[in-house]
Amino acid sequence: MKSPARPRSIAARLSWMNALVSGIALLLAYVSFLAYNVVTSRQAAIDDLNGEAQIVGANSVSSILYNDSAAARTTLSALSNSSDVTAAAIYTQSGKPFAQYSASGSPPLQPQAMPAGANRARWENGIDVLVASRIVFQGKPIGVVYIKARLKGLRQAAARYAFITWIILFVCLMVAVLVGTLFRRILSEPIVSLARTARLVSRYRDYSLRFEPPESYDELTSLTEAFNEMLAEIQRQNAALEQARNELELRVEERTAQLRAANRELEAFSYTVAHDLRGPLEIISNISYLLQEHDVKTSAEDGDPMLGRLGASVAEMSNIIDDLLNLSRATSAGLHLKQLDLSAMASAILEDLAAMHPERDVKLVVQLGCHANADKGLMQVALQNLLRNSWKFTGHKESPRIEFGCTREGSQTVYYVRDNGAGFDPSMAERLFKPFQRLHTDSEFSGTGIGLATVQRIVARHAGTIWAEGEVEKGATFYFTLGSPGL
Repeated sequence: MKSPARPRSIAARLSWMNALVSGIALLLAYVSFLAYNVVTSRQAAIDDLNGEAQIVGANSVSSILYNDSAAARTTLSALSNSSDVTAAAIYTQSGKPFAQYSASGSPPLQPQAMPAGANRARWENGIDVLVASRIVFQGKPIGVVYIKARLKGLRQAAARYAFITWIILFVCLMVAVLVGTLFRRILSEPIVSLARTARLVSRYRDYSLRFEPPESYDELTSLTEAFNEMLAEIQRQNAALEQARNELELRVEERTAQLRAANRELEAFSYTVAHDLRGPLEIISNISYLLQEHDVKTSAEDGDPMLGRLGASVAEMSNIIDDLLNLSRATSAGLHLKQLDLSAMASAILEDLAAMHPERDVKLVVQLGCHANADKGLMQVALQNLLRNSWKFTGHKESPRIEFGCTREGSQTVYYVRDNGAGFDPSMAERLFKPFQRLHTDSEFSGTGIGLATVQRIVARHAGTIWAEGEVEKGATFYFTLGSPGL
């Protein structure tokens, strides 16, 4: 005999299960969202207090250094705009009170001892929160800022949020029960035909089959068999997919090993060629020098001008070899990333250029604080090429100026090298970063045409981009970014 209080039909049980599951899910969501709102609101309020403490500390450095407690009190009085702040104080590093602030009707603040080595601390007691932040000047602590607040607004906000979400929970639960009641017959009667269709699709892979529910069917057995077949098929497909993935990984490893071997061979070839060329060049250079010295000693003239041209050609060939080595290293050398001070590197390069050419009076401007996570050797080569270019192309200017700096554009740092030198035709900018493509003749400015191509490859190795802006006789600016290269 069936119990009237316990439904036996699938439709009725689905309806009850739908209401129960929906209620539990909505209740858990309600509790989770409420807890999340309370925690995040409290944390946000504490973070705001920490931010205010740091701002007050930063604005009070000069007040502490010059013992101007009135200015410090003025800084603290700005906290009156916050309805939660009840008191605030600034204490010197020795623990003496320097300035105090108390909201109307609030007792003075009682400071707490800061943990050793900590720059920030907080103490919580219910809705009362006390935060502390050290005041640091040139790396040394000179005082502590305390701010006390009563987060009474959080309790009211939590109550409003709980009331609103409870109404939403109740409405959603009623809608779920209503929908479950209206569609329980639709959800229960098609189970038999759905199981049959699922089995046929799994067996024949015929996705054109459509759902046609019969009048009666052993739904539980059919549904179990159909799902087992579907699971078996999925298992077979997963096994095949796993095998294919393993084979693909092996092929990728093989290709990677081949690529690394090719890079090593290319690098070895570049160094071998360069070193083999240096030997004959040094011999030619030495012979040219000896012949030129002999001509000078044996004649009143300065020697054969052809020997001078030969020596200059040898020096130019040596520079080309150096540039080719740098270009090869920029393409194939491994990256060793670390935090670099590009401002210091640029200053050192410009100082060396100034020492090598004391006859030139160039105004050098280097912005401090330009840092990057990059390979030191490659960035040294890149900055040398950019700054030497600027030094070279400002050679004919009466008041030459070279500048290095950086700026923020959104979440990205853009570095730049700017000069007021010869500049270039903007329509020819696409040739700047191609090897051996020069926009000036040797009679105007010497060079190999490889330097900027090397810079472009170094920047690309660091997942960055480089571009240039300029006009003829109005200078040029080279911009570049550095991303997060994969090693």
